[in-house]
Amino acid sequence: MNMSISAALTMAMASLATAGPAARAQAIESLRCSNAALRGDYAFTIDGQVFPPGAPVVDRRGVALTHFDGHGGLTQTDFVMQFPDKSGGSSPVPGTPNPTTGFNTGEQGHYVVFADCSGELEIDFPPLDAGGAVIKARFVLSADGRVMHTVVYSVQPPFSPKTVPAIIRSEGRRLDLDSD
Repeated sequence: MNMSISAALTMAMASLATAGPAARAQAIESLRCSNAALRGDYAFTIDGQVFPPGAPVVDRRGVALTHFDGHGGLTQTDFVMQFPDKSGGSSPVPGTPNPTTGFNTGEQGHYVVFADCSGELEIDFPPLDAGGAVIKARFVLSADGRVMHTVVYSVQPPFSPKTVPAIIRSEGRRLDLDSD
């Protein structure tokens, strides 16, 4: 019998109402470190380096706004600067920018949160399924899922069949628009 995640959670929470305090605490703890714990909009700072073979190291600094759906899907917009660029200066990372904000749009991916609040994610950049860049990262949630610490470990450049080494760190915080 297949059951949606929300139906399963509803049934689990209903059964908690009749369970003892220890069972309720254990069930609540297991929900704290699950895909459902990673839900909403998170603001990130990004800082790191990409090591293209046979080329100079590229530094990257930026910000991102990522929406996690609580079911393993994500969407993202970002503004990332890279230096040195081909001219030796700095420039925004190429992408599909919003004409008003300048932030790259159309980024999407998936994630999984493990029972210990660690996890992994992948972000696919446009053109999706047609040669866009792909990054893979590991993360840890803290502060009951309000804070996310991330390290990118794999970067696949656009239209490249191979990954390049990278060390890119990001720190994210959930935007609680309903609270202070």
